Amino acid sequence: QVQLVESGGGSVQTGGSLRLSCATSGTIRNIKSRGWFRQAPGKERELVATITPGGSANYFGSVMGRFTVWRNNAKEILYLQMDDLKPEDTGVYYCNIWRKCLGDEHDYWGRGTQVTVSS
Repeated sequence: QVQLVESGGGSVQTGGSLRLSCATSGTIRNIKSRGWFRQAPGKERELVATITPGGSANYFGSVMGRFTVWRNNAKEILYLQMDDLKPEDTGVYYCNIWRKCLGDEHDYWGRGTQVTVSS
C-alpha cells in the first residue's frame, strides 16, 4: 500500500524558512513526476513545484527563486526548502506523486502539513 507522509510544517514570521519532507512507502511504477501543491483557506489547491525522475525541477507562480525541490532517491524522501516566506505562502502543503502508463494515470497524495507565515 502506498503512503505519502508530509512533515516539517509550522509557523514562522515573514522572511523565515521551513523545510518540508515527504516520506514515501510502497512501490509506484511509471512515475512521471513528484511534487508539492498547496491550498490556502478558501482557495483551490495550486501547484508549487515538481521534479521529474531525472531530477528536472520546475516552479510555479510566486515561489520561483524562493523554493527548492529535491529528492533523496535512496531514502525515497521528497523535500521542499522554502526561504523568504511570505504571508501568502500560508496554507496546507501536500506531497504528490503522479504516475502514468499508456492511458492509465493516478495521483497519490499525502494528508498535508500546515504552513503559517505571519507578518
